[in-house]
Amino acid sequence: MPRIKKEIIVKNKQGLHARPAALFVQIANKYEAEISVKKEDEEVNGKSIMGILLLGAEKDSKILIIADGVDANEAIVELESLITKEE
Repeated sequence: MPRIKKEIIVKNKQGLHARPAALFVQIANKYEAEISVKKEDEEVNGKSIMGILLLGAEKDSKILIIADGVDANEAIVELESLITKEE
């Protein structure tokens, strides 16, 4: 099974808080792949709203998305497009 890691700069002006975090989790849960998100030394489950909120990822912070599973690539592509949208 492919394990894919992708470093991304958060471009959404709200960072990964409230609505963007909820959307992130909603997208992550569509996929079979295990998804985790890492910011500095903190790593959380990408399918957990509390985990994503705990990261406190502000606009312009760097995060690492790790997806492990058959649809890992598709998951990363969709999550990256959410995070890099400047809304």
